[in-house]
Amino acid sequence: MKEKIHPQYNFAKVRCACGNTFETGSTLKHIEVEICGVCHPFYTGKQKFVDTAGRVERFQKKYAKFAAAQTGGSAGAQTGNTAATADAAAH
Repeated sequence: MKEKIHPQYNFAKVRCACGNTFETGSTLKHIEVEICGVCHPFYTGKQKFVDTAGRVERFQKKYAKFAAAQTGGSAGAQTGNTAATADAAAH
């Protein structure tokens, strides 16, 4: 192996968005993460959405329309009619 080509391996302080901190080995000195073992849903048993650019809200809105259509509810149909009426009024 060649000498002096490998990065220095240090103890890194990891900080999670939930406030938890711990140390691990890394070539970096400080690491910031969004989810760790303390707040991850798999380990806590609690459901937690990590929303990126409103994707979770968009999915929930889309699924609500799909669920209403599956149950035969009129909520999805009213939303479509309201949008069509608003669009027609704009023109």
